[in-house]
Amino acid sequence: MLPLPDSLIWGALTLAVLLCLARQRLPGLILLGVALLAACYLDHLSLFALLITLAGLLLAWRTPSLPQPWRGAALTLILLWAIALMLHLIPGFSNLKVLDQVLAGPASVPFNMYLNLDKPLVFFGLLLAWPTLLGQGGAIRWRALALLLLPLAALLVTAWQLGALKPEVGLPHWWWLFALNNLLFTCVAEEALFRGFIQQGVATRSRRRLGILVASLLFGAAHLAGGPLLMLFAALAGACYGLAFQFSGRLSIAIAIHFLFNFAHLALFTYPLASR
Repeated sequence: MLPLPDSLIWGALTLAVLLCLARQRLPGLILLGVALLAACYLDHLSLFALLITLAGLLLAWRTPSLPQPWRGAALTLILLWAIALMLHLIPGFSNLKVLDQVLAGPASVPFNMYLNLDKPLVFFGLLLAWPTLLGQGGAIRWRALALLLLPLAALLVTAWQLGALKPEVGLPHWWWLFALNNLLFTCVAEEALFRGFIQQGVATRSRRRLGILVASLLFGAAHLAGGPLLMLFAALAGACYGLAFQFSGRLSIAIAIHFLFNFAHLALFTYPLASR
């Protein structure tokens, strides 16, 4: 369990994400403010990081009303701000380490996990700057979505055959913490950036397929630290998430499929990799 003061920060952040996903933006942003103030008071957020955060959110809020070319320039700055947060490049964030060298199973490699404060901020900034971030809605192509499960399952099986993973069915006792963190603080931020912002941004200027391609390649590139094989697998998985967004018109569906893929990895195979 988290210490009570820390629970206030990430509990408020959890509710803020859920409310904004439900298109209740104002109460969600109020809870975000509560989380940031609590983080600042409890020394998880420095004054410098708070100012950078507020500057990015303020610029994002003003962006939709700006005329061109100022709007394009503002979106570029927000993209750079979002990338810096995703890569933990902005000093002053003290993310909470909740798992230290734990094993998902006997054949898995040791695993660390943090509850990030900086990465989830990407979602809120892009939500303010890009009005259609959550998708246009419309009819959901359920059959097409179901078919996406096949290539995603094939990726896990291929990783097994290549020796990167081994079957290991079961859940560690910290599975709930993994699920909370991966769904709301990882998948939401990544899908907001790559599918909600980049994919839609490219698609508005060209064809939808190009938007999926560009977002998927960039998603793969974001996994550079894991090596070429992980980059390839991430790009292929990203293409499936992009198609899920296109088939549903809802960012929440892409987030759900992204999370289910990661959770299936934890529940059915060694996580994050197989020990040698």
